[in-house]
Amino acid sequence: MNKLLTIEWLKLKSYRPFWILLTLYFLVLGLVCSSVMLYLEYIASKGVQFESIDPSVVPFYDFNDIWQNITYLATFFKIFLGFIVVMSITNEFDYKTIRQNIIDGLTKTEFISTKLLLILLLTVVNTLFLLLLGIILGWIYSPVQGLDVMFDQAGFLLAYFLDVLTFLVFALLVGMLIKRTGFAIVLLAFYSLFIEPIGVLILSNFYADYTFYNYFPIRAINNLITIPFGKYIFQEIQDYVAILDIIVVFVYLGLFTFLNYWILQRSDIK
Repeated sequence: MNKLLTIEWLKLKSYRPFWILLTLYFLVLGLVCSSVMLYLEYIASKGVQFESIDPSVVPFYDFNDIWQNITYLATFFKIFLGFIVVMSITNEFDYKTIRQNIIDGLTKTEFISTKLLLILLLTVVNTLFLLLLGIILGWIYSPVQGLDVMFDQAGFLLAYFLDVLTFLVFALLVGMLIKRTGFAIVLLAFYSLFIEPIGVLILSNFYADYTFYNYFPIRAINNLITIPFGKYIFQEIQDYVAILDIIVVFVYLGLFTFLNYWILQRSDIK
């Protein structure tokens, strides 16, 4: 494992776009997640109300609400990590480094394992960052403190980990199929943000009595952490991670991982 991570590190340590995009990602993620209360106070000062509720009293950062709230927000930014993964794999084809690695004795299985280890590392660091951010924001804003409540509902962090991990393996698959950075990034963005969501919306209108569209890949991944904000206007929400949703995403994770290995094994590396 150390050998594979070292190989990937040597490729990325001097690659400026990787570090610029990664830095911007964490800066934007941290800024958005930590500025919600400032935004709520601002709109409250302008007289905006949610169902006659003052937005500034919404306990967005209270333990234990904070974990579902910030993980839900953070899922909107995973697309940028997907771009990093796409760049990582497509550059291998553009610059022929994959061919050189295999000539130097790296097997195709080992090569794709380096990418999966990179994805795992990005996901772990990302989840730990959100954990630290949640603890800090909860400590600042939450009126209820203590370890007994601090990590109640922290299972959403594990769901977030699975969410990001599966999406990045999907992004790797897109890069493996397209092999051109620009096209792969555009396809990943359009499919994730427009094609599948619009398709699900259309199908949900035509087939309201069925739920098969909930098992499309992006939809299934997004179902892990549902929108939590309705509770603040007394709407019923899903405040837990459903076991069925976890199983479906694990199936997709296994499928995407297998397809990445399968495609590379059958690729003619030139």
